[in-house]
Amino acid sequence: MKGIGKKVLIVAGVAAISFATSFGTMVYMMKSNRSEWGETADANSTFKQPVRLAHYASVAAENIDFTKAAELSVNAVVHIKSVANSSDRGNGREYFDPFEFFFGDGMRNYRRQPRVGFGSGVIISTDGYIVTNNHVIDGADEIEVTTNDDRTFKAKLVGRDDLTDVALLKIEGDDDFPVIPFGDSDALKIGEWVLAVGNPFNLKSTVTAGIVSATGRADLLSGYGGGRSSSQGKIESYIQTDAAVNRGNSGGALVNTRGELVGINTLIYSETGNYVGYSFAIPISIVKKVVTDLKQYGIVQRAMLGVEISDLDVLKEQSPDDYGKLKVKEGVYVAGFPSNSSAQKAGIQRGDVITSINGTKIKNYQELRGQLSRYNPGNKVEVQVQRDSDTKKFTVELKNDQGTTEAVKYQSPDTILGASFKELTRDAKQQLNINFGIEVTDLKNGKLKDAGIRNGFIILTANDNRISTPDNLIKIVETILKKEPDDRGLYIKGFYPEHRKVEYIAIDLND
Repeated sequence: MKGIGKKVLIVAGVAAISFATSFGTMVYMMKSNRSEWGETADANSTFKQPVRLAHYASVAAENIDFTKAAELSVNAVVHIKSVANSSDRGNGREYFDPFEFFFGDGMRNYRRQPRVGFGSGVIISTDGYIVTNNHVIDGADEIEVTTNDDRTFKAKLVGRDDLTDVALLKIEGDDDFPVIPFGDSDALKIGEWVLAVGNPFNLKSTVTAGIVSATGRADLLSGYGGGRSSSQGKIESYIQTDAAVNRGNSGGALVNTRGELVGINTLIYSETGNYVGYSFAIPISIVKKVVTDLKQYGIVQRAMLGVEISDLDVLKEQSPDDYGKLKVKEGVYVAGFPSNSSAQKAGIQRGDVITSINGTKIKNYQELRGQLSRYNPGNKVEVQVQRDSDTKKFTVELKNDQGTTEAVKYQSPDTILGASFKELTRDAKQQLNINFGIEVTDLKNGKLKDAGIRNGFIILTANDNRISTPDNLIKIVETILKKEPDDRGLYIKGFYPEHRKVEYIAIDLND
């Protein structure tokens, strides 16, 4: 009996030690999963952010404590109210919003007066810079920001980028706004836990959890942004998650379990407009580059590889013989080159298939655009291509759309046109026997003067769109300037009141 008792004590002792070791390890890992933040600003960032002082150790899902990440995030997510006073969208046509199935744009009743939209935003700098979606504030005359502690601010639009659907706002305060520091979206793994923080249905400070379902998701907007071959197509390289998000979450934060910002929630794929299982966020690796450019230049610096490309599935349909010769089935096909192509000078040839940029695998056109959106003109990238049975690598210096490496400064459309514009009164329209049109006033040096237009000219249409307000023309010019250089043509129809002979004038909007 004494021997049995002794054995029982030994077994119990081993079990106790095992339990204590396991419990201690679990507690340590859970503590390691909590982020500690210092007060020092990140010297490598253009935005004032704290730096992380602790390392991270991943733990099993049942041991993850989401409370710390939520606590670090919720105070830096703001509610955004956008008010558009004008009844006309700007293109003279029936309004259609390709983001209608996105959550949070709040602009469905677009022609009501005034039009009010709601969304979310994320404070990324202690001095009040806020990132949100472009579609949250698009067309807004007034932008109001409400913080989690119920302070309200008038926000200034610093800049916006339609292709990535990112906008940068600024509010003025006491220089100690809570922020969410940038994380590393490139390090996200499928199955990793993330939190979505925002204001769905105007419910402030809502936090939901999910996992990363996919990364680099593209072609969600096919048929909305002009297609994959159009320069007007959206740059798509989304993080897909199953965290529940709804209308009002647009522009909100996607954070990892350390409380770091890894994405900006942007859209859901839904036939009803409400959450049905998946949501999508713009990776912070793209957002950070865009907002840095907007702050510094007022416009995003687009880096061009200098190739005319085709997706392989498109090549298969359009040129099956060329497709049949390829040794790889993923990548983008080099169909040709524009003039002064840096890729061609580096040694890339027609018929090559681009398979990676700086070691990151490229499967299709949207992934190529997503990778290039991280770089500036003047940066050099390593491009890997498949040529017949050979794999080759080339170093290519990226250029802007003007074929140089210089930074492009933002110029407003009215500055480029070199004029002011006046909306016609009802009496003026009756006298001229027209229902729409604007008058050119205060003509200066610019594209209109170069085209021979004088003060008093009445613009009726621009690129086949009726023009009723100056904002109509400005919106059209903004859209044209986003196109490839060869497509930046403005075609104006109008007349001078003194002789009323209709004239058609073509204007090249390139520098």
